[in-house]
Amino acid sequence: MKIGVLGSGLMGKEAARDLVKSDGVKEVGLADIDLARAEAVCSQLDSDKLTAYQVDASDEIDLANYMRQFDCIINALFYSFNEVVAKTAIKVGVSSVDLGGHIGHITDKVLEFKKVAQDANVTIIPDLGVAPGMINILSGYGVSRLDKTESIKLYVGGIPVKPEPPLEYNHVFSMEGLLDHYTDPSLIIRNGMKLEVPSLSEIETIHFEKFGPLEAFHTSGGTSTLSLSYPHLKTLEYKTIRYRGHAEKFQLLVDLNLTRKDYEIDLRGDQVNPREVLLKVLDPIVELGEKDDAVLLRVVVSGQKEGKPTTYEYEMTTFKNRENQVTAMARATANTISVVAQMIANGDIEKKGVYPPEQIVPGDVYMKKMAERGVHIKERIVGKQLSNIH
Repeated sequence: MKIGVLGSGLMGKEAARDLVKSDGVKEVGLADIDLARAEAVCSQLDSDKLTAYQVDASDEIDLANYMRQFDCIINALFYSFNEVVAKTAIKVGVSSVDLGGHIGHITDKVLEFKKVAQDANVTIIPDLGVAPGMINILSGYGVSRLDKTESIKLYVGGIPVKPEPPLEYNHVFSMEGLLDHYTDPSLIIRNGMKLEVPSLSEIETIHFEKFGPLEAFHTSGGTSTLSLSYPHLKTLEYKTIRYRGHAEKFQLLVDLNLTRKDYEIDLRGDQVNPREVLLKVLDPIVELGEKDDAVLLRVVVSGQKEGKPTTYEYEMTTFKNRENQVTAMARATANTISVVAQMIANGDIEKKGVYPPEQIVPGDVYMKKMAERGVHIKERIVGKQLSNIH
């Protein structure tokens, strides 16, 4: 297998790290608009399999010339490139995967390429991070094991192992994106009806081994494509996990209009957006730095099996890898996209076209591959006179 990576930032670097360690992968490309940056990562990873390339992803000819050398492309660029990368993959006849992007309906635009991707005999899977991504794969696996699915409840959080005031939170991705998830309405299904509820609302207490009590609350974007894949659910909801008190603190910032994009104040004759000021103020406070983080995840899929109420529950707790200083979020995200890219390239995934993860990635194979990488997902079955953990 030959797999090319676009982007030598954190996720691209960690995907490349996993690829060079994988026996079935013979060649890995790492592309960046800044060749020196890609070369620095290649030097750090120190593998004969790995080659740095200079590629301008906004130049479709340059992009196509890079992509056509590989069996599958991992797109670890900013989400605004997802559409052009998918389009170019179809054009050159190479499969591709990306980390998702529900802002501006980017993933929806990628999914519209389904027919042309089938005609080109390629497989394209968007949304392959943790949420969306891992939660979609596990939801799809749970659904496949039930005769009828009635409810999917999702809980995910990236949190510091040792929380510090005032927010007891350190960011593992863009704070601007976080504010969007906290302020945009959350799409859920309740009593069989699609509706929107305010983010940061309906706080519930949740426990994980080694953590707790924690809190979980609605945030936007988390249900991703699941409401389209499973429109007949009675219940679908996604909640973010944090230390207790977090939602209340951020709700105050929302109520004070400090998170709005479309709001400005007059300050000594200048028009100032309070959100931009808040982001600058928060930056040093929430910087993760050398601190340890953890990713907590729980997917609860409930319905009927052989006429009896049955629930499949999937749970993961992953910590930072101190040996190479890779955050827990980077481990879970980059390993997910790397594993699925390899499953396409080696034939574990055969369907052609564009599919969200829940419709195409075999959950049992995925969990096994993640366990090999130290990311362990437990399955618990409740009901049908069963109660097991695998």
